[in-house]
Amino acid sequence: MVKLVIPSQMKAAVYHAAGDVRIETVDTPTPNANQVLLRVLRSGMCGTDASEYKAGPKIFATEKKHPVSGHLGPMILGHEFIGEVVTVGAEVTDYAIGDLVASGAGYSCGKCAMCQASRTNLCEKYVTSGLNRHGGMAEYAVVENTTLEKIPAGLHLDMAGLAQPLAVGIHAARRAQVSQGDKVILIGAGAIGTFVLSGLKYLVDAQITVVDFPGERLGRADRLGADQTFEVSDDTEAGLRDLFPTGADVVIEASGAPGQMQMALNLVKQGGTVLQVGLPSSKQELDVHPFVMSEKSLVTTLAHVCGQDLGPALEILSTTQLGQELLEGVHLLEEITEQLSKLATGQIQGKVLFDPSL
Repeated sequence: MVKLVIPSQMKAAVYHAAGDVRIETVDTPTPNANQVLLRVLRSGMCGTDASEYKAGPKIFATEKKHPVSGHLGPMILGHEFIGEVVTVGAEVTDYAIGDLVASGAGYSCGKCAMCQASRTNLCEKYVTSGLNRHGGMAEYAVVENTTLEKIPAGLHLDMAGLAQPLAVGIHAARRAQVSQGDKVILIGAGAIGTFVLSGLKYLVDAQITVVDFPGERLGRADRLGADQTFEVSDDTEAGLRDLFPTGADVVIEASGAPGQMQMALNLVKQGGTVLQVGLPSSKQELDVHPFVMSEKSLVTTLAHVCGQDLGPALEILSTTQLGQELLEGVHLLEEITEQLSKLATGQIQGKVLFDPSL
């Protein structure tokens, strides 16, 4: 076996400020006892990266020191990545050099009340690579072994690179509390909406209606298992009321567009549940009175639980056409600013990945 020589320095996409992401040569990180060093094979970007690039930093720890990670200053992007294990820490026993793994990127302590309740995404000491500390938009990255899941044999790297954001969609689908046979309205068929749809199809047999503007996104939802699709019009809410005269059992708002949370609350039945996934760019007003008087539930979702969601994400990608439907391309790391700009201005409808080795 040829021993891999790990260079002392590597190429990375480093965020400095809004509109300022640079390809730099930085020191290759060294893993701690409970970490592994990955040779990054694919790394993705999401709406958070694009919004921080457009108008940040709001989350990134570049101007304010993160209270847990201690990071402050320029930061390597990337919280959606997969790689090959090239070094293992002294305490790591479940992964070996050469393993291909997907990273959940979010580290939790395993000891606090939320961790003990299996809600590791709400850990008191939660840290996410690429958000609060250096991430995986680089040739190498260090991650805790508890955030990893082995990539199934035969799954193409391009497909496996979508595992982390799909895990987010699966977690959202769990949070929606959909039961067998429920009538579900899913508002928004972008990338996150598509991941939620796939999560629902994996978890439960429900009747899912996907709502979006006419075009390819609805076609994609139809191919991926939506029971019906509904085109946005001048009077979307009235049209959906005709389809669901007593209301849907669950309404999932995954667009983040203004006014959609209120529409979701209007469309759910008495005693039903609304899951808010999308993040509106401005404050939203809600008519609380009918919401309270109908005993409707409003639920939110954040990130994912690695131990529950990352494995199923890889299974879905191995057994469906989801990856082929969503992946728009694999790019050079040097194209990061161009792709961030496209995502921030709505020019990307699916997912793009980067191969740092190119």
